[in-house]
Amino acid sequence: MLPDFDLLEDIERKIQPGSQQTDFLDALIVCMDVIKQETVGKKFEKRHIEVFTDLSSPFSKDDLGTIINNLKKSGISVQFFLPFPVGKEDGTADRQDGSMHSDHQGPSFPLKGITEQQKKGIQVVKEVMMSLEGEDGLDEIYSFSESLRQLCVFKKIEKSSMRWPCELTIGSNLSIKIVAYKSILQERLKKHWTFVDARTLKEEDIRKETVYYLNDDDETEVSINDTIQGFRYGSNIVPFSKVDEKQMKYKVEGKCFSVLGFCRSSQVQRKYFVGDKVLKVFAAKGDEAAAVALASLIHALDELDMVAIVRYVYDKRANPQCLMYVQLPFMEDLRQYMFSSLKNNKKYTPTEAQLNAVDVLIDSMSLVKKDEEENIIEDLRSPAATAARLGYVLQLVLDMTNVLLTKCLLHRALHPQEPLPPIQQHILNMLDPPSEVTLNCQVPLSEIKTFFPLTEAIKRKDQVTAQNIFPDK
Repeated sequence: MLPDFDLLEDIERKIQPGSQQTDFLDALIVCMDVIKQETVGKKFEKRHIEVFTDLSSPFSKDDLGTIINNLKKSGISVQFFLPFPVGKEDGTADRQDGSMHSDHQGPSFPLKGITEQQKKGIQVVKEVMMSLEGEDGLDEIYSFSESLRQLCVFKKIEKSSMRWPCELTIGSNLSIKIVAYKSILQERLKKHWTFVDARTLKEEDIRKETVYYLNDDDETEVSINDTIQGFRYGSNIVPFSKVDEKQMKYKVEGKCFSVLGFCRSSQVQRKYFVGDKVLKVFAAKGDEAAAVALASLIHALDELDMVAIVRYVYDKRANPQCLMYVQLPFMEDLRQYMFSSLKNNKKYTPTEAQLNAVDVLIDSMSLVKKDEEENIIEDLRSPAATAARLGYVLQLVLDMTNVLLTKCLLHRALHPQEPLPPIQQHILNMLDPPSEVTLNCQVPLSEIKTFFPLTEAIKRKDQVTAQNIFPDK
């Protein structure tokens, strides 16, 4: 059964818990058989089984070896979801179910309230996952409450970045075959909105019709073939036909990655970084000459602390916009603002005590703790630290805008008459600073209040006008 909204509705409304016992290993066999039948002759990025069980029913291990071998042979991945947490040691859990840890590490304690049958099931589940993925397989065993949090935070497996082959040219005589991959890309959720009839919820019941009229007394109808685009310039409208638009387009012969020149890296400030992606550039695979040439260029740029300014054209249909490529702005993209200097204004010059108070506050809120020799002794930004604090790895967090939108769409699809659900607490917790930082900054904050006292601004009296003195009768 392929996942879709019908399946979700069946699970939520039709499937009810029962008392019949089932063998979860038999369920794996059934799942493999269904996947084989449904995917024969078709291409899929991934084939996956998720097993939800409490392990309380009897099972037979007679076919366990065959099941594991068939899972490996068919390339099917497996995840287990249990009502209790399972650690890496026999009969133990590594955290309380409901805590915010998700890195499967930490002190172990005995599982309470589980039966001998469930303990046997845990051993089999661990054997299956260890056989499929080794020690990492144990990280694919989740408790129910943990999985609910992670389903709202973690993203599905990404497709591998598509390679972009091109030639890096320097002048007219030097050409290096390269291949570039997208290292960082701002991903925007594709909103496939459409209009449907409010009663039938069918798109075909909506008819769209656009009619053009002249702005005259008779409102004369005009055919779309008799219209062209117009560009408003002040109070005038400049006609701009399809022919003009075609002639205006920048014409390029094809893809391009050409060096325009070099400059000091200090001249390319971070504030000039624009665009929505970062490209990592490598030499073409199997081309030793290109690898040597590109390595020489990279070492030279690094030793001289310089960067290359390149002209990048994705293909002949694109306009121009490294080795890591970061897009830079054109002149019209810059916004020049003039502000008065804070250094030369005696009215706003802070005292030494005020500067020290701010320094102490910044140090107290630092996410990186260092010793006297500037060695990092604790990093609250690390994956382990964020996982221990929030229950997720910060580097794997999704854009919450996309998470909330998809969650609301799912709720609306399954419950069209109910109001949208509130934002879950663990998502709101992502906006809070670490508890250590909140605790450490309390004293410095109180000093900030002392050195920077706030006074209530008294509202100025309204200006008295003749209208106030001589009101209309």
